[in-house]
Amino acid sequence: MTREIASQDARQKVPETEKITINLGPIDLGQIDLLVQEGFYSNRTDLIRTAIRNQLQAHGDVIKQTVARKSLVLGLQHYSRADLEAVRAAGQKLQIQVLGLASIGADVTPELALATIDSVTVLGALHASAAVKAALAGRIF
Repeated sequence: MTREIASQDARQKVPETEKITINLGPIDLGQIDLLVQEGFYSNRTDLIRTAIRNQLQAHGDVIKQTVARKSLVLGLQHYSRADLEAVRAAGQKLQIQVLGLASIGADVTPELALATIDSVTVLGALHASAAVKAALAGRIF
């Protein structure tokens, strides 16, 4: 489909952050706690977010080039039931490629997803019902 589907339902609540878990050695953790204690950061999370943002900024050119080369949609991409029904009516299939958050409407059935989504590549997070994720499991890369 030549048109990018970018419908966003204002009523849909999308979380602004995703929780991740990292393992650190006791020395690294102690050094983080020391910097927090000395007032450089408000808490451990503040330091870790800052460090991640600094690394992403340092590699910003590579990220931009890769996004362009791989034709990734950057940011939030939502696919509603109406969007996917329009794709099906047009006899087409989507190759979803997102760097950020891809979401598939809660009212999208597994059958509709299978009929309209050829592949899913998400660098970030994919929000969809468990049934849709299970149906698309072989198409998610």
